[in-house]
Amino acid sequence: MRVLVAEDERKLADTVARGLRHLGMSVDVCYDGDAALEKALVHDYDVIVLDRDLPEVHGDEVCRRIMTEQRDSRVLMLTAAASIRDRVEGLGIGADDYLTKPFAFAELVARIGALGRRVRPALPPVLDQAGVQLDTARRFASRDGCPLKLAPKEFAVLGVLMRAEGAVVTTEQLLEKAWDEHADPFTNAVRVAVMTLRRKLGSPPLIHTVAGAGYRFGG
Repeated sequence: MRVLVAEDERKLADTVARGLRHLGMSVDVCYDGDAALEKALVHDYDVIVLDRDLPEVHGDEVCRRIMTEQRDSRVLMLTAAASIRDRVEGLGIGADDYLTKPFAFAELVARIGALGRRVRPALPPVLDQAGVQLDTARRFASRDGCPLKLAPKEFAVLGVLMRAEGAVVTTEQLLEKAWDEHADPFTNAVRVAVMTLRRKLGSPPLIHTVAGAGYRFGG
């Protein structure tokens, strides 16, 4: 899942981003509404965590612009205002969910996960292909019943490949879905992640290189 955190409290924004990255999400961060609009209209985020009281461009206007552009991103609005009127206003301008500060990180993660599942057609809670099981909720992977110890990026790459259901996934698509905006497209980060993932998956190989195109998962 790719997430944008737009929050002017830098310490809070950075803490949330670190926590989400630890869970395997690709996270971009910005601290004002102008930057939030720029990023939201360029990248295909699954979920945008949007502080309502952003400087430069107010969070309400950011949300309206996202809705006007008909982006597929789901918006989770954050605010210190907890009244029913404030929540109704936030939802009325197009936000998909509304969370008041202070909040528990576990609840934020649960709400992001719920919104992310609404972006695309529902997927089974556990992906199961060619003897590999991937439980994204529990962050658990196994092959033929044997647990796999995967790094967050390896887990994310495996998830993208398995969701493609045998279709070829390009390097650019893996960068877009499993890394954040700071990933250098000219590095070999994808190749290295795929290489270590292949080694951990063992034999017979399940990740196949399609020359000039990308990678495909399957038996």
